[in-house]
Amino acid sequence: MGIDSSLFQIMYTAASAMLYPVVILLILTIALSLGLIGEFISEYAKRHRNVKELEHIGRSVQENVKNSSYDDAASHLLKIDQNQLVTSFAHDAAEHLKNNAISSIDWLSEEYEVRMTKRLEQTKIMSTVAPMLGLMGTLIPLGPALIGLAQGDILQLANNLMIAFATTVLGLFAGIVGYVLTLVRKRWYWQDMADIDYLVDSMGIGE
Repeated sequence: MGIDSSLFQIMYTAASAMLYPVVILLILTIALSLGLIGEFISEYAKRHRNVKELEHIGRSVQENVKNSSYDDAASHLLKIDQNQLVTSFAHDAAEHLKNNAISSIDWLSEEYEVRMTKRLEQTKIMSTVAPMLGLMGTLIPLGPALIGLAQGDILQLANNLMIAFATTVLGLFAGIVGYVLTLVRKRWYWQDMADIDYLVDSMGIGE
């Protein structure tokens, strides 16, 4: 019985010691979520997609590549003014065309797909981890709260319940931000990737 009591005491102490790291991580997560909201708004304001321009440049690139006029095709790609990732890809692809390295453009498009995935990972991880931290921050203070209740210490009970409720709210807030940003950005990047695939097809990659 004494061994069991010591083991439970060690587990309780270890769990209680995790409260401050969890609270600190939650505060950092909230700061990160606020920063991501600002970054999201900035990215939204800069998004620009002109389908007619994209189609026109795609056809021009296709004709130039068929005629082996790679410098002309590159000059058309450099004129693209679309969403940031699409424009960046077009400029990088233009450099490959100038160097007559057309076979590496397919690899370049895959690199951009990986880059988009990485940008989604941050908010996706936050949408999963933040509620877990909130749950940990909820459960850890319940032990001291129950002890305070058993001892009739209402102040201890109230303080620990306040911590539990606050960490729950913070964790859910950060999780909601991460989830919403992940969904919206996923749609954005699917669209960007479709535009990049169109440019790749215009250059005759894989034919």
